[in-house]
Amino acid sequence: MSHEPPPRARIPADVASLRDYERHAQAVLDEQAWAYFSGGAADELTLQDNVAAWSRWRLRSRVLQPLAGGHTRVTLGTQVLEHPIMLAPVAYQRMAHADGEIGTALAAAAQQAGLILSTQSSTSLEAVAQVVRDEPGRGPLWFQLYLQHDAAFNRALVARAEAAGYEALVLTVDAPVHGARDRERRAGFRLPAGIEAVNLKGLPPAPAAPSTGSAVFDGLLRHAPGWDDVQTLIAQTRLPVWLKGVTHPDDARRARDLGVAGLIVSNHGGRTLDTMAATADLLPELHAAVGDALPLIVDGGIRRGTDVLKALALGARAVLIGRPCVHALATSGALGVAHVIRLLRDELEIAMALTGTRSLDHLPPDLLAPPVAC
Repeated sequence: MSHEPPPRARIPADVASLRDYERHAQAVLDEQAWAYFSGGAADELTLQDNVAAWSRWRLRSRVLQPLAGGHTRVTLGTQVLEHPIMLAPVAYQRMAHADGEIGTALAAAAQQAGLILSTQSSTSLEAVAQVVRDEPGRGPLWFQLYLQHDAAFNRALVARAEAAGYEALVLTVDAPVHGARDRERRAGFRLPAGIEAVNLKGLPPAPAAPSTGSAVFDGLLRHAPGWDDVQTLIAQTRLPVWLKGVTHPDDARRARDLGVAGLIVSNHGGRTLDTMAATADLLPELHAAVGDALPLIVDGGIRRGTDVLKALALGARAVLIGRPCVHALATSGALGVAHVIRLLRDELEIAMALTGTRSLDHLPPDLLAPPVAC
């Protein structure tokens, strides 16, 4: 009996931008997976505004500027990155494509992009690290952490990340409970057979919640992390600790005083608290709160190289890309993810050239015009 080889991954001929991958992904993903990867909380106002907010900012064009020798390199902490594009932690990527997180990691390494692996990865953290950690020229390899209710399990998970070769921990702090995700509920979302958060295997069950009182406050939130847990994590690991989901200036200053390595300005892609401000609107205030001493990364709604340039002009040192990479993964596997990164980098270089920007470490102070209403 003959066996047909699997179809070779290809990029659809009509894909010219990140947005083009979205419709292709919707065509290949089932209703439940589509709801999970593309949906947001409640009325999805924050989800929509994350994209729209970048369009409210306008770039200023400059002409006849000396641009020879320009580049996209940036300094993030003590590390020099070839470009400021990193891949956000996204759970259960094998639900989008059989290659899952392995394909995403290989694409990131091939395009010199940083990768943050989710605690809720559907591939083990060791397997992902093994395929890319020794790749020359790859970007940063970080592990995103959700603190669990069991302290011993948390210590063991951190030790696994250290041993596997991850170079930083990214503690997500803005999701002590799930948002009200109507789209997922309408689709009846359940993880398909064979897909699970493999890094959480062996986690002891949480103690039983009281039979009376609030299921949220007396149940889920009894074990939610606090600032003391951040301090404990910093003391327990040799890795730098970033906080993801900080959006208030007071929280940013408190995190700085605790000694975190940096902050990721994020509203969880609009998946937790609907009607939150867009990250493009939050970023300037966070940068004003901590200055250049504490590096910032931003995510949420970035779809163009012009968005990347605007993010850096507003105070970020790098950006995270989430949904577009999942759309590309579902459409074309690792090749699609690599294509998304390359498209963004090419568009970033074009935007730099047309604004007279030769280096991202020395942006013109008047690069942005005041935002407009859209």
